[in-house]
Amino acid sequence: MAYILLLAGFGLLIKGADFFVDGSSNIARLLRVPPILIGLTIVAFGTSSPEATVSIIAALQGNAEVSLGNVVGSNIFNITLVVGAAAFLYPLAVESSTVKKEIPFTLLASVALLVLISDMILQGFNDNLLTRSDGVIFLLFLSIFMYYVIEVGLKSRKDTKHEPPTTGIKWGKNVVLTLVGLAAIIFGGNLVVNNGTEIAYALGMSETLVGLTIIAIGTSLPELVTSISAALKKESGIALGNIVGSNIFNIWFVLGTSAVITPLPVAGKIFTDVLIMIVLSVLLFLFSRSGYTVGKREGLFLILVYVAYFVYIILRN
Repeated sequence: MAYILLLAGFGLLIKGADFFVDGSSNIARLLRVPPILIGLTIVAFGTSSPEATVSIIAALQGNAEVSLGNVVGSNIFNITLVVGAAAFLYPLAVESSTVKKEIPFTLLASVALLVLISDMILQGFNDNLLTRSDGVIFLLFLSIFMYYVIEVGLKSRKDTKHEPPTTGIKWGKNVVLTLVGLAAIIFGGNLVVNNGTEIAYALGMSETLVGLTIIAIGTSLPELVTSISAALKKESGIALGNIVGSNIFNIWFVLGTSAVITPLPVAGKIFTDVLIMIVLSVLLFLFSRSGYTVGKREGLFLILVYVAYFVYIILRN
């Protein structure tokens, strides 16, 4: 039964992503805003909901390693395998504003996380801790980012107000399509994580390894299927916006909310993963600046980087 439910979960993920991308890209046209903004907000928030669910529940249960590990592992997965697979299938065109503003926001979020968890080095404390005040700082960062996105959206609408209205696209149908797609993605993701974990335990995998691999990958499956679906539909703005936005939401919203609920103790191993995440964010920035395209070669390189990281965490644990 676990194998059947696992396959059903993958089916829901794939079909849900198809609906979600179609509905959200049509909403972008109706709102007269660039698809990248929809990717950064509606799509990113939607596909980050599994990470939010897992990390917030883990925080409530006092399991900090799951909260932090899930977010950092998911962000690394997003930058490497998700961007890599999407770019390998169809080169991702990158807008100049994304290179100059949105991707640096991802880098800022990663560096801010490193600074706020380095209490022993920077402040001489006995333990590293992501405190409630750190969580509030993350949520304030998120509010600044959302203000920026809304300002860009309003400016875009103002610039296109003289264009003829979009015809043949209906609000009701696309809102329903987006919500049904999102529900299928979340439900399908839960089926994959729960049944994949059950199968892994039955095969004798350790709890730590399951958390770092199946849970981190499983909660990032919505980003993967959504970005691949968007890339195949040549919606580069949604494909890349989804990744950039998801990584920002994962740190500032998911960790911010988790830390406000309960302070999160920081394990020593996580520092290596956070540093890897920062290096990968810089790499994504450099790839995006090169001709404003993430091409097939860069995509293949990012996929190989994730394979190497995957082998590393298995050997480490």
